[in-house]
Amino acid sequence: MTSFRLIALLILTASAALPVYAETAYIDDTLFAPIRSGEGTQYRILHNGLRSGTPVELLERSESGYSRVRTRDGIEGWIVSRFLSDQPIARDRLVATSKELERTKSQLSEVREQLQGLQSERDQLASSEQTLESRSETLARELEKVKTISANALTLDRRNRELQEANQKLRNDVEVLTAERERLESNSERDFMLLSAGLVLLGVFLAVVVPWMKPTRKNDNWA
Repeated sequence: MTSFRLIALLILTASAALPVYAETAYIDDTLFAPIRSGEGTQYRILHNGLRSGTPVELLERSESGYSRVRTRDGIEGWIVSRFLSDQPIARDRLVATSKELERTKSQLSEVREQLQGLQSERDQLASSEQTLESRSETLARELEKVKTISANALTLDRRNRELQEANQKLRNDVEVLTAERERLESNSERDFMLLSAGLVLLGVFLAVVVPWMKPTRKNDNWA
Protein backbone atom coordinates (compact mmCIF):
# COMPACT_ATOMS: atom_id res chain seq x y z
CA MET A 1 0.00 0.00 0.00
CA THR A 2 2.88 2.31 0.78
CA SER A 3 4.50 1.56 -2.58
CA PHE A 4 1.22 2.33 -4.32
CA ARG A 5 0.99 5.69 -2.58
CA LEU A 6 4.61 6.43 -3.48
CA ILE A 7 3.94 5.62 -7.12
CA ALA A 8 0.82 7.79 -7.04
CA LEU A 9 2.81 10.62 -5.47
CA LEU A 10 5.46 10.32 -8.17
CA ILE A 11 2.78 10.37 -10.82
CA LEU A 12 1.25 13.48 -9.29
CA THR A 13 4.67 15.14 -9.11
CA ALA A 14 5.42 14.28 -12.72
CA SER A 15 2.02 15.49 -13.77
CA ALA A 16 2.56 18.76 -11.92
CA ALA A 17 5.86 19.24 -13.78
CA LEU A 18 4.20 18.87 -17.20
CA PRO A 19 2.68 21.97 -18.88
CA VAL A 20 -0.97 22.26 -18.05
CA TYR A 21 -3.63 23.97 -20.12
CA ALA A 22 -6.25 24.87 -17.53
CA GLU A 23 -9.86 25.77 -18.08
CA THR A 24 -12.58 26.83 -15.70
CA ALA A 25 -15.16 24.34 -14.42
CA TYR A 26 -17.89 24.64 -11.80
CA ILE A 27 -19.05 22.41 -8.97
CA ASP A 28 -22.37 21.06 -10.18
CA ASP A 29 -25.69 21.08 -8.34
CA THR A 30 -24.40 19.14 -5.36
CA LEU A 31 -24.31 20.51 -1.85
CA PHE A 32 -20.63 19.73 -1.20
CA ALA A 33 -17.96 18.03 -3.33
CA PRO A 34 -14.81 16.88 -1.47
CA ILE A 35 -11.34 17.21 -2.93
CA ARG A 36 -9.03 14.24 -2.41
CA SER A 37 -5.34 13.77 -2.85
CA GLY A 38 -5.81 10.98 -5.38
CA GLU A 39 -8.24 9.38 -7.77
CA GLY A 40 -10.43 7.42 -5.39
CA THR A 41 -12.21 7.47 -2.12
CA GLN A 42 -9.28 5.81 -0.42
CA TYR A 43 -7.22 8.99 -0.68
CA ARG A 44 -7.34 11.56 2.05
CA ILE A 45 -9.61 14.56 1.77
CA LEU A 46 -7.78 17.84 1.16
CA HIS A 47 -10.97 19.91 1.31
CA ASN A 48 -14.12 18.88 3.09
CA GLY A 49 -16.29 19.96 0.24
CA LEU A 50 -16.86 22.76 -2.22
CA ARG A 51 -20.29 24.32 -2.30
CA SER A 52 -22.35 24.02 -5.43
CA GLY A 53 -21.50 26.71 -7.97
CA THR A 54 -17.93 27.24 -6.73
CA PRO A 55 -15.61 27.90 -9.70
CA VAL A 56 -12.40 25.84 -9.84
CA GLU A 57 -9.53 25.61 -12.32
CA LEU A 58 -9.73 22.34 -14.23
CA LEU A 59 -6.19 20.97 -14.68
CA GLU A 60 -6.77 17.43 -15.89
CA ARG A 61 -9.50 14.90 -16.66
CA SER A 62 -8.90 11.21 -15.98
CA GLU A 63 -10.61 8.14 -17.37
CA SER A 64 -11.06 6.97 -13.78
CA GLY A 65 -13.96 9.37 -13.34
CA TYR A 66 -11.90 11.93 -11.45
CA SER A 67 -10.58 15.34 -12.47
CA ARG A 68 -7.67 17.28 -11.04
CA VAL A 69 -8.64 20.82 -10.06
CA ARG A 70 -7.22 23.84 -8.28
CA THR A 71 -9.33 26.08 -6.06
CA ARG A 72 -8.96 29.80 -5.75
CA ASP A 73 -7.25 29.17 -2.43
CA GLY A 74 -4.51 27.21 -4.23
CA ILE A 75 -5.65 23.73 -3.13
CA GLU A 76 -4.98 21.10 -5.80
CA GLY A 77 -6.60 17.71 -5.74
CA TRP A 78 -8.96 15.25 -7.34
CA ILE A 79 -12.71 15.49 -7.50
CA VAL A 80 -15.36 13.27 -9.01
CA SER A 81 -15.81 14.41 -12.61
CA ARG A 82 -19.58 14.15 -12.49
CA PHE A 83 -19.56 16.88 -9.85
CA LEU A 84 -18.14 19.29 -12.44
CA SER A 85 -20.06 21.23 -15.04
CA ASP A 86 -18.86 23.27 -18.00
CA GLN A 87 -21.11 26.16 -17.00
CA PRO A 88 -22.39 27.69 -13.78
CA ILE A 89 -25.24 25.94 -11.98
CA ALA A 90 -28.82 26.89 -12.74
CA ARG A 91 -29.06 29.04 -9.61
CA ASP A 92 -25.99 31.08 -10.54
CA ARG A 93 -27.10 31.24 -14.16
CA LEU A 94 -30.45 32.49 -12.97
CA VAL A 95 -28.78 35.14 -10.82
CA ALA A 96 -26.49 36.13 -13.71
CA THR A 97 -29.43 36.15 -16.08
CA SER A 98 -31.41 38.29 -13.63
CA LYS A 99 -28.52 40.73 -13.36
CA GLU A 100 -28.15 40.79 -17.12
CA LEU A 101 -31.88 41.34 -17.42
CA GLU A 102 -31.67 44.24 -14.96
CA ARG A 103 -28.78 45.72 -16.95
CA THR A 104 -30.75 45.24 -20.14
CA LYS A 105 -33.77 46.92 -18.57
CA SER A 106 -31.59 49.78 -17.38
CA GLN A 107 -30.05 50.12 -20.84
CA LEU A 108 -33.52 49.92 -22.39
CA SER A 109 -34.72 52.66 -20.05
CA GLU A 110 -31.74 54.80 -21.00
CA VAL A 111 -32.38 54.13 -24.67
CA ARG A 112 -36.03 55.10 -24.21
CA GLU A 113 -35.01 58.29 -22.46
CA GLN A 114 -32.57 59.05 -25.26
CA LEU A 115 -35.30 58.25 -27.78
CA GLN A 116 -37.70 60.60 -26.00
CA GLY A 117 -34.99 63.26 -25.98
CA LEU A 118 -34.39 62.72 -29.68
CA GLN A 119 -38.11 62.86 -30.38
CA SER A 120 -38.33 66.09 -28.38
CA GLU A 121 -35.39 67.51 -30.32
CA ARG A 122 -37.01 66.35 -33.55
CA ASP A 123 -40.26 68.08 -32.60
CA GLN A 124 -38.34 71.24 -31.72
CA LEU A 125 -36.47 71.07 -35.01
CA ALA A 126 -39.73 70.53 -36.87
CA SER A 127 -41.27 73.51 -35.08
CA SER A 128 -38.16 75.59 -35.80
CA GLU A 129 -38.32 74.49 -39.43
CA GLN A 130 -41.95 75.56 -39.70
CA THR A 131 -41.11 78.88 -38.05
CA LEU A 132 -38.21 79.39 -40.46
CA GLU A 133 -40.42 78.50 -43.42
CA SER A 134 -43.06 80.96 -42.25
CA ARG A 135 -40.39 83.61 -41.70
CA SER A 136 -38.94 82.87 -45.12
CA GLU A 137 -42.34 83.30 -46.75
CA THR A 138 -42.87 86.57 -44.85
CA LEU A 139 -39.46 87.85 -45.93
CA ALA A 140 -40.18 86.81 -49.51
CA ARG A 141 -43.42 88.82 -49.47
CA GLU A 142 -41.65 91.78 -47.90
CA LEU A 143 -38.94 91.51 -50.55
CA GLU A 144 -41.56 91.59 -53.29
CA LYS A 145 -43.07 94.68 -51.67
CA VAL A 146 -39.66 96.30 -51.47
CA LYS A 147 -39.02 95.45 -55.11
CA THR A 148 -42.39 96.94 -56.06
CA ILE A 149 -41.76 100.04 -53.97
CA SER A 150 -38.27 100.32 -55.40
CA ALA A 151 -39.62 99.99 -58.93
CA ASN A 152 -42.28 102.62 -58.17
CA ALA A 153 -39.64 104.85 -56.59
CA LEU A 154 -37.46 104.51 -59.66
CA THR A 155 -40.44 105.28 -61.89
CA LEU A 156 -41.34 108.29 -59.75
CA ASP A 157 -37.74 109.47 -59.78
CA ARG A 158 -37.57 109.15 -63.54
CA ARG A 159 -40.92 110.91 -63.90
CA ASN A 160 -39.76 113.62 -61.50
CA ARG A 161 -36.64 114.21 -63.57
CA GLU A 162 -38.75 114.36 -66.72
CA LEU A 163 -41.09 116.89 -65.09
CA GLN A 164 -38.14 118.93 -63.85
CA GLU A 165 -36.68 118.96 -67.35
CA ALA A 166 -40.08 119.93 -68.79
CA ASN A 167 -40.45 122.64 -66.13
CA GLN A 168 -37.01 124.00 -66.93
CA LYS A 169 -37.88 124.02 -70.60
CA LEU A 170 -41.10 125.90 -69.85
CA ARG A 171 -39.14 128.37 -67.78
CA ASN A 172 -36.76 128.89 -70.65
CA ASP A 173 -39.69 129.38 -73.00
CA VAL A 174 -41.28 131.87 -70.57
CA GLU A 175 -38.03 133.78 -70.32
CA VAL A 176 -37.78 133.88 -74.14
CA LEU A 177 -41.40 135.02 -74.46
CA THR A 178 -40.90 137.59 -71.72
CA ALA A 179 -37.86 138.96 -73.48
CA GLU A 180 -39.73 139.02 -76.77
CA ARG A 181 -42.68 140.77 -75.14
CA GLU A 182 -40.41 143.33 -73.57
CA ARG A 183 -38.74 143.87 -76.95
CA LEU A 184 -42.09 144.25 -78.65
CA GLU A 185 -43.29 146.59 -75.96
CA SER A 186 -40.09 148.64 -76.33
CA ASN A 187 -40.53 148.71 -80.10
CA SER A 188 -44.19 149.75 -79.70
CA GLU A 189 -43.28 152.59 -77.36
CA ARG A 190 -40.58 153.75 -79.72
CA ASP A 191 -42.91 153.59 -82.70
CA PHE A 192 -45.57 155.45 -80.70
CA MET A 193 -43.09 158.15 -79.78
CA LEU A 194 -41.90 158.40 -83.36
CA LEU A 195 -45.49 158.61 -84.54
CA SER A 196 -46.29 161.25 -81.97
CA ALA A 197 -43.21 163.24 -82.99
CA GLY A 198 -44.20 162.92 -86.62
CA LEU A 199 -47.67 164.16 -85.89
CA VAL A 200 -46.28 167.10 -83.94
CA LEU A 201 -43.94 167.96 -86.75
CA LEU A 202 -46.76 167.61 -89.20
CA GLY A 203 -48.93 169.95 -87.15
CA VAL A 204 -46.13 172.49 -86.95
CA PHE A 205 -45.57 172.16 -90.64
CA LEU A 206 -49.22 172.65 -91.35
CA ALA A 207 -49.46 175.63 -89.01
CA VAL A 208 -46.41 177.44 -90.34
CA VAL A 209 -45.73 176.42 -93.85
CA VAL A 210 -49.22 176.07 -95.22
CA PRO A 211 -50.35 179.60 -94.44
CA TRP A 212 -47.14 180.94 -95.91
CA MET A 213 -47.73 179.05 -99.08
CA LYS A 214 -51.15 180.70 -99.70
CA PRO A 215 -51.09 183.58 -102.48
CA THR A 216 -51.21 187.19 -101.20
CA ARG A 217 -54.07 189.34 -102.43
CA LYS A 218 -52.32 192.71 -103.26
CA ASN A 219 -55.28 194.31 -104.95
CA ASP A 220 -57.43 194.02 -101.95
CA ASN A 221 -54.80 195.53 -99.73
CA TRP A 222 -54.39 198.53 -102.09
CA ALA A 223 -57.98 199.19 -102.22
